[in-house]
Amino acid sequence: MSDVPVTRYVKSGDFNIAYQVVGEGAVDVVFIPGWVSHLEVGWEDPLIARFLRRLASFTRLILFDKRGTGLSDRVSVPDLPTLEERIDDVRAVMDAVGSERAALFGLSEGGPMSILFSATHPARTSALILCGTVAKVVRDEDYPWGLPREQLEDLVRLCEEEWGGPVLIDLMAPSLAHDADYRDRYARRLRMAASPGAAVGYLRMNFDVDVRGILPTVRVPTLVLHRIGDRLVQLEASRDLAARIPGARFVALPGEDHVPWVGDTSPLIGEVEEFLTGIRHGPEEDRVLATVLFTDIVSSTERAGEMGDRSWKDLLDAHDDVTRRQVERFRGRVVKFTGDGVLATFDGPARAVRCATSLRDAVADLGVEVRAGLHTGEIEVRGEDIGGIAVHIAQRMCSAAASREIVTTSTVKDLVAGSGLSFADRGLQTLRGVPDKWHAFTVTN
Repeated sequence: MSDVPVTRYVKSGDFNIAYQVVGEGAVDVVFIPGWVSHLEVGWEDPLIARFLRRLASFTRLILFDKRGTGLSDRVSVPDLPTLEERIDDVRAVMDAVGSERAALFGLSEGGPMSILFSATHPARTSALILCGTVAKVVRDEDYPWGLPREQLEDLVRLCEEEWGGPVLIDLMAPSLAHDADYRDRYARRLRMAASPGAAVGYLRMNFDVDVRGILPTVRVPTLVLHRIGDRLVQLEASRDLAARIPGARFVALPGEDHVPWVGDTSPLIGEVEEFLTGIRHGPEEDRVLATVLFTDIVSSTERAGEMGDRSWKDLLDAHDDVTRRQVERFRGRVVKFTGDGVLATFDGPARAVRCATSLRDAVADLGVEVRAGLHTGEIEVRGEDIGGIAVHIAQRMCSAAASREIVTTSTVKDLVAGSGLSFADRGLQTLRGVPDKWHAFTVTN
């Protein structure tokens, strides 16, 4: 890709560390990646590229692959680098690009490494940003927010058995876990980032990390960001992390995706921009009011297993064809098919509701039962894709629906008054990844 930054190398001890620089902002930011990464393959994913370009719009963004991953020199599994060796790599990259002082953006597994660097080298650290990370991974008597060791061993076995495919995508990016295109991009990036042995080795190494003892020694401005519905890191773990760092600011954000480039990225990047520059610019996306429809085939996993790959694919093709015709009939737009459902938008809520009911009945002729969720709100138009909290709410309404049920928010119900549509009250719903409760209604005609 022509717009991918040039990859360069610097020696850190005996190892070559790959790095890139993008942007010309006044603030240097070193992005410390999570578990595994690959500088150039990452730019192939439009979501990652968009996220990094947005960060680089107000910073000089310094990217690198940690020793043993991506384009940096690989190491043997018995000789995986310590945190101390990894921060030597950060210092080497900063020296190579002429950065005397930088903010560190530590993502997930990169958080403890960022914390150690900032505490050890405060003169070279202007600020610390921690996103979806923890001070300690394993649950303990005095640390109830970690993961049980048995669950962590299950993750290790999963990586050993399924590396090469979209392993752990349900934890990392659940909102796109059923998107076929994203699954392919995600799996390719993992394959290129690390071998199965290295991936498992780094995963196991993280089990023993515990930086709680050095958190009170962090003396740089610190921002801790956490998505409320994150399935990998508990909210209280991030809150505890922030509480142990003097003066740290903790911000809980809507969403359930662990990786920050999936889901609604605008609030997260806005917090980072304001923290580093004192100014928060509006998002680049166009914002419009729309009614969002999510559908989902009921028991799709079980049906796929019963039918076999070929028969299931034929059924999905027929489902998608019928769905597209119904959406177009009611003047909607198919944003994307999710593997076992659809995401669509409409410029009128009544048409969206009628489309949902018509679609539900039309696919029933194929022997398929679907459920649907709708919400009307402001969405962010991102090229052919959309995002924003309104999309997330519609998805959660769909998740709350039973087979053949169409669930809407009170916003949709109130906007279709006089349309002849009727509803049954479902009461207040707690939606995963959304901070407030929402009043839900079932379409009854």
